[in-house]
Amino acid sequence: MTSPATFLFMPESAYGPTNNCVGIGHELLRRGHRVVFAAEASWKGKLSALGFEEDLVELAPPAEDAAEQDAGQFWKDYIAEVSPEFRKSTQEQLETVTAPIWKELIDGARYCEPQLRQIIERVQPDVIIEDNVLTFPALETAGVPFVRIVSCNPLEVPGDAIAPAYSGLGEDAREEWTSFRAEYDRTHRQMWSEFNAWVQEQGAEPLPDLEFIHCGALNMYVYPEELDYVDARPLDDSWVRLDSSVRETDTDVEIPQDFLDRPGPLVYFSLGSLGSADVGLMRSVIEVLAERPYRVIVSKGPRHAEIDLADNMWGAEFLPQARILPLVDLVITHGGNNTTTEAMHFGKPMVLLPLFWDQYDNAQRVHERGYGRRLSTYRFTPEELRAAIDDQLDDADHVARLRTAGESIRSRRGLERAADRLEALLSDSPR
Repeated sequence: MTSPATFLFMPESAYGPTNNCVGIGHELLRRGHRVVFAAEASWKGKLSALGFEEDLVELAPPAEDAAEQDAGQFWKDYIAEVSPEFRKSTQEQLETVTAPIWKELIDGARYCEPQLRQIIERVQPDVIIEDNVLTFPALETAGVPFVRIVSCNPLEVPGDAIAPAYSGLGEDAREEWTSFRAEYDRTHRQMWSEFNAWVQEQGAEPLPDLEFIHCGALNMYVYPEELDYVDARPLDDSWVRLDSSVRETDTDVEIPQDFLDRPGPLVYFSLGSLGSADVGLMRSVIEVLAERPYRVIVSKGPRHAEIDLADNMWGAEFLPQARILPLVDLVITHGGNNTTTEAMHFGKPMVLLPLFWDQYDNAQRVHERGYGRRLSTYRFTPEELRAAIDDQLDDADHVARLRTAGESIRSRRGLERAADRLEALLSDSPR
């Protein structure tokens, strides 16, 4: 039995990384440890309600206009502004979507560095865990084991024999890897160099070339073996794969019984908290699904009031996804790592409509491994979407293969594996 210790989590503010850390943190709480979240301030009250301590950070100065402090409104405005860029190729998005996101993340890291040092002084953690895509020097220079979690996509750990991260380029497009890497260098080199210099000024080690985060004493990544890249890019012993990391803290969901009693396959449709803010895209998918004999559960997202559901649908602004996925027959998703790995965990076929960042990589990997179908998000035809759904649901061998994969993934008990490895760090470091 490991004696109680203090674990400090700092996840990226997005739902995927935060929910991943919630799952692992809950397992640590169950084992008697103290778990503190240095999450972004908009999570206030949401984490303490789950039994965690909160010592939150601001990633930017408070807005003068109270309306601007509404995180939901911020993302509505952001998607309205940037969604035309999602129609471009991943290489074109490097300059107009990917690099600006990196800049925002870097600005946040710079701003909250003094806050993090104060939090570490108050909390006195035994282990620090970060689930993010860039480094926060205070977390790495605190004198206790630093753990990196990759819950975005394992392509974050680069290698010559695997596709470049954020490209969505599969094995059949190797001739395009070189030009994508060159464009990434062109659009990110100066920003990376300036960030690397600042990181070292804060007392941390230099960053690996064109990478925005260091490895830790322990590194964990969330991705099932069925989709993994380790044959092409082996990892050293500091890396641990968590085949899934599905939180057990979601509340129960009450789906109307008259909806469940209807005939037809049960489909879950979610484009995540950001993708669902593209109302035009949401409506185009809903229109196709309305014409089919499906029952459709829709996660409507932040602009829910602008989205009308058809008679064969039920949904809400936000839904407890981990409770819904076991019930459904198929998932239509943007390809975020959280939804992708959770769908695999429960053995569900997928139709993937990627928008930006790692979503293209996840969609491509699921497609080329035969666990789902990737479509062109803004160019799919109604016939293509219907075929992507029906062909999978009508293929008994395909459905059985997904079911078997889910059973195997669940048997690997990702949350327990993560907690075991975090506890093992305690015996290797003085306390």
